[in-house]
Amino acid sequence: MRDAFHEELDQISDKLVEMSRLTGSAVSRATTALLDADLTLAESVIEADEAIDQMRRELDDTAIDLLARQQPVATDLRMVVTAMRMSADLERMGDLARHIAKVARLRYPDSTIPPTLRATITEMGHAAEKIVAQAGSIIAGKDVSAAVALETQDDEMDALHRQVFEHLLGGHWDAGIQAAVDVTLVGRYYERFADHAVSVSRRVIYLVTGEWAQDGAEIPGIDPGDDD
Repeated sequence: MRDAFHEELDQISDKLVEMSRLTGSAVSRATTALLDADLTLAESVIEADEAIDQMRRELDDTAIDLLARQQPVATDLRMVVTAMRMSADLERMGDLARHIAKVARLRYPDSTIPPTLRATITEMGHAAEKIVAQAGSIIAGKDVSAAVALETQDDEMDALHRQVFEHLLGGHWDAGIQAAVDVTLVGRYYERFADHAVSVSRRVIYLVTGEWAQDGAEIPGIDPGDDD
């Protein structure tokens, strides 16, 4: 009975990793659609979001069923409850990728991003892909050290987000109000995408250690001076 239970726990973890993979694909394709004004690609991202939503529903149904049947305790209980929260974060990341694709669709056949910001938005897209891939690896390996390090990737995204606003407010913006609104929204979507990835990593820390991670706080079992 317990072997079957732990197999189901492993399946939940596998589904979370698959959600992270689907979310990473979504944000990658949404970025391309945004920069290239690719309507077909944007539509595919929007339609594919339902698969992420369905996976969250299935995962949460499984978790609730395990809670009812197995009444888990200690780490097993944390795994089930935390998985439901992580699935919500990953589902929201999929929604944010869909929002980016919707901006691309809204402005088609024009490109939403003016030439002066294409490099920054490209970097934000790459940062988003990297951070969700790392989140998936953290879930799979229950890697607390990597979870702590993920905060650095979020710092990079925050810096790129600031670059967007510095460009908008620097006195040289000449792309118009509509483009300014679009760029502001897109920048926010990427920034929130990374924030949810950090939330996932912090939940993994809680799962493994039983302690909630706070900004700048020392994590039990982790040497803050260890850079390996």
